[in-house]
Amino acid sequence: MKVARFYRIGSVLLQHGLDEIIPKRFRPRYFRVLRKLIFWLPNKHKGEHPGKRLRLALQALGPVYIKFGQMLSTRRDLFSHEIADELSLLQDKVPPFDPQEAKALIEDSLGVSDIYELFSEFEMTPLASASVAQVHAAKLKENDEEVVIKVLRPNIRSTIEADVDLISGFAELVQRWLPQGRRLKPVEVVKEYKRTILDELDLLREAANGIQIRRNFEGSESLYIPAFYSDYCRRNVIVMERIYGIPVSDIDALEAQNTDFKRLAERGVEVFFTQVFRDSFFHADMHPGNIFVSREHPDNPKYIGIDYGIVGTLDKQDKRYLAENFIAFFNRDYRKVAELHVDSGWVPADTDVADFEMGIRTVCEPIFQKPLDQISFGNVLLQLFTTARRFDMEVQPQLVLLQKTLLYVEGLGRQLYPQLDLWKTAKPFLEEWMKQQVGPQALLNNLKENTPYWSEKLPEMPDLLYDTVRHLRSIPVQLEKQHKQEMEQRARLQRARFIGHIAIAFTIGSLSAHLLGQHDFYAFLSGVAAFACWVYVFRRSR
Repeated sequence: MKVARFYRIGSVLLQHGLDEIIPKRFRPRYFRVLRKLIFWLPNKHKGEHPGKRLRLALQALGPVYIKFGQMLSTRRDLFSHEIADELSLLQDKVPPFDPQEAKALIEDSLGVSDIYELFSEFEMTPLASASVAQVHAAKLKENDEEVVIKVLRPNIRSTIEADVDLISGFAELVQRWLPQGRRLKPVEVVKEYKRTILDELDLLREAANGIQIRRNFEGSESLYIPAFYSDYCRRNVIVMERIYGIPVSDIDALEAQNTDFKRLAERGVEVFFTQVFRDSFFHADMHPGNIFVSREHPDNPKYIGIDYGIVGTLDKQDKRYLAENFIAFFNRDYRKVAELHVDSGWVPADTDVADFEMGIRTVCEPIFQKPLDQISFGNVLLQLFTTARRFDMEVQPQLVLLQKTLLYVEGLGRQLYPQLDLWKTAKPFLEEWMKQQVGPQALLNNLKENTPYWSEKLPEMPDLLYDTVRHLRSIPVQLEKQHKQEMEQRARLQRARFIGHIAIAFTIGSLSAHLLGQHDFYAFLSGVAAFACWVYVFRRSR
């Protein structure tokens, strides 16, 4: 199965001419000869632009590769506009599957023979079609509310599992054979990715995630989450409120309504940090196809978020280290950054902190106080990877989703308002969050949260205290008893060892007497004594 899938991937790449995109200096002569030998897989897209070839190839390979293309589409600083524009079509313009099949899947999931039993209107032409699902507009019969119905592509799970298993095998080879394999933790990263993408195939989970984030941002001026109709949600079908926002990638439409791009970009940063640090629950698939802007109040713009199949969470410790790292970065306190990496275990404990500090300073200092349009993040990432490799910094699988989301947010900010000062926007938010976590106010909040629990346990305190004192009194007796048992056991083992030596002597004596053919009586007695000694040793050893 893996071999067949690997061949399929290779044939798709060759038939779309992606080997020709590789610069000639990276294509040695043997590579070109080998390509000519594979004559039965010709390039079928010779006249197409490289960006379109890449987009069609990723589209043909399936959802795992489409998601990779979605992420690349946000990085216009790393690719030409032609390639980025083509890849952006993967966000919501993947070829749909048969609408009749979609309708049949919806009817089967909702337990009706005809979709019009529940919906007064249903549009057969999909509103959007993405890597794992497509969306149809409809109107609920019970209240005439306009909704959208999201339905999973048929047989999508088997395709994804096959691709992820193939990537897992490749990750195992990387971890085993490459010098940096263990540090990069590819197996753990792929395992985390597999869990995440398979969770996306459960639309009930997506509905629950959306309801949670909607509750977190209730009344917010920054983000709106459409309502979910829980009675009509199933594992492969969900029904939610229809929204009429402007796609965040439609810059012309946003300009036409005089949107405040600076405020919009700043709010994107605020929404991201609020989800991560306030809620510890963040939208981890924030590509432009899932983000819209409300048509109301363009001078005070509000985001509309959809598609909550992939979300990320952070534990308290990781969140604290991240916040302190960000603040230290913004304050250019590279010594603190280096110490935090050591304390958190992200780099080995024996790392030279001063040397690590200088490595971080070399990478980060040139980018501070620069707007996004003056920062080459491709170069910055390359330098960061080099620094991480030099100091044996391990990849943290639990942070991979966060890093991917941060790349989305930064790419979105670059597209909306290239002059955005990312550091200046984020720093006040993080400093305020840290004040809430550390200091008198944090202590007071902790007391308020725990007071009900403590008041419930307070009546039990005398009994608990008495039990503790009684247990402490019994400890010396227990220790003395344990010590006595250990001494007795040691004495038994010593006796068994001594008898074992005697058993060896009797055994040798018995064998010697028997082999020499003399004193058979003494040989017999020695054998009996040896046997008795061995039985004693065996029983004592047990």
